Amino acid sequence: MSRPVKTPGPDHPIEIHAADGAFRAVCAGLLLAHSARALVLQEARYPQVIYFPREDVDLALLERSTTSSWCPYKGEASYFSLKTNDAAPVAGIADVAWSYETPLPAMQDIAGFIAFYASKVVVEGA
Repeated sequence: MSRPVKTPGPDHPIEIHAADGAFRAVCAGLLLAHSARALVLQEARYPQVIYFPREDVDLALLERSTTSSWCPYKGEASYFSLKTNDAAPVAGIADVAWSYETPLPAMQDIAGFIAFYASKVVVEGA
């Protein structure tokens, strides 16, 4: 079964640009990411999303979950859950982040970046 693939355009614009200044992502008191190299993705009328370079994310605090999703504009997303000190997911804090590891051609700028759910993680200017 083939998945739909769409290109951003006037009916569904997607813009990506460098974030002004540094940003950080905090969840359950843990600093998950801090970067002065973050990207801002603005898709249509959705709230903007900050994408952090993978090198600026503390991957020791995250573990890949079994969740995945498909966006016809960006491609397949992989998800990550928060870990506790014993490497088990924290109850109620599953799928705190996602990444398009091999995004569709129009979204190559976000390859190697990770974004966080605003409902689960505080993302703010640092």
